[in-house]
Amino acid sequence: MRLQGKAGKGYELDMCNGPLFSKIILFAVPLMLSGVLQLLFNAADIIVVGRYAGSSSLAAVGATSSLINLLVNVFIGLSVGANVLVAQYHGAHRLKDLEETVHTAMILAVAGGGILIVVGVLLANPLLRLMDTPKDVLPLAVLYMKLFFMGMPATLLYNFGSAILRAVGDTRRPLYFLMMAGVINVVLNLIFVICFHMDVAGVALATVISQCVSAWMIVRCLIRSNADYRLRLDRLKVNRGKIWAIARIGLPAGLQGAVFSISNVLIQTSVNSFGPMAVAGNTAAANIEGFVYTSMNAVYQTALSFTSQNFGAGQYRRMTRVLLYCLGLVAALGLVLGGGMVAFGHSLARVYSPDEQVIQYSVNRLQIIGKTYFVCGMMDTMVGGLRGIGCSLIPMFVSLTGACAFRVVWIFTVFAMDQTLQTLYVSYPVSWAITFAAHVVCYLVVRQRMKKKGGWGQ
Repeated sequence: MRLQGKAGKGYELDMCNGPLFSKIILFAVPLMLSGVLQLLFNAADIIVVGRYAGSSSLAAVGATSSLINLLVNVFIGLSVGANVLVAQYHGAHRLKDLEETVHTAMILAVAGGGILIVVGVLLANPLLRLMDTPKDVLPLAVLYMKLFFMGMPATLLYNFGSAILRAVGDTRRPLYFLMMAGVINVVLNLIFVICFHMDVAGVALATVISQCVSAWMIVRCLIRSNADYRLRLDRLKVNRGKIWAIARIGLPAGLQGAVFSISNVLIQTSVNSFGPMAVAGNTAAANIEGFVYTSMNAVYQTALSFTSQNFGAGQYRRMTRVLLYCLGLVAALGLVLGGGMVAFGHSLARVYSPDEQVIQYSVNRLQIIGKTYFVCGMMDTMVGGLRGIGCSLIPMFVSLTGACAFRVVWIFTVFAMDQTLQTLYVSYPVSWAITFAAHVVCYLVVRQRMKKKGGWGQ
């Protein structure tokens, strides 16, 4: 391990030298736990309203998830750009560029959060209506979404701050911050909903407060650091060159996530047509799947950070080993955890709702997704390998075509001919397989071109 500064001692990981697989595990495990804790924020919302406020409230929270992702993903994508740049500059020891990127990224986080407050509050009602949200669910869904978006500046500050720490190999401190914020979130959920009967407003408010806590802790960490990535409030300034560099990598990632969300919004709209029980069951199943996805997504982020640092340091052969290790790890995770979803689906769904009809809808989705979820993880990991070398447009176009466009076509053709939830859910694994294969081909082509130009080790 390479240590930098007193405040970073023991947390940063040298990704460019020494044993590789053990460091990948050390980096990925805290990321997985952090992702699980973030999901627990939402799971606590869903479980509390499902058990103490009823199925309509559960459906209201779930009906907003794909729409929230649609609006937020562009800015979350920009944090990916910040992660790649900080990791490359850190690996190349370009300290001035590193400092400028950190300060520009944090300003982007605050500005993006302010934009999202306005967008979320103004568009909540019309967009949820456009999605054909059931009428008995709509008022609660609008209220939840408006309150949720009030915490967007804090959400983006945490995401950008944790991206900076991940870029230098620190995945443990973001985990500690989320643990503390997560406890606050769960406790406030129970108090607001059970004691004060605040329904969806209570869980939304609890989430916002917990997000503010996690944002405050990560900003405080960056300010008190003595490392090269220290945040100095008197040096907060937007560097136009760094904005462009962050956008060049992060904007395609964000647009990809946003368009992915559009396809998911269309799927959610199709699910809404089956009624509140189907929406509630789909919500519970999607939340259960989220725990598997976030574990696999930690491997994507690992591939992204390790590839970025080694690319900056000129360690090209090591980058290939990073990708192969990460693909093997994510496949194993997806198979084991996805199989667990299938095996214990009924019991897991019961945690979210005691209603047997809701549980059955959940199990039906889990049976299809769980067996094939590992392919989704491998697809994302290939994207991490491409973005880590600064190639962000290609995976965006491939993903938009292979996954998003395919799902839209599926909805208006295959699903139109056989309008069942099973037919709708099958679009996921088919699109993952097509997109993964395309990403593998693109990676091999990009690597070959870089070799010819001398930009890849011989």
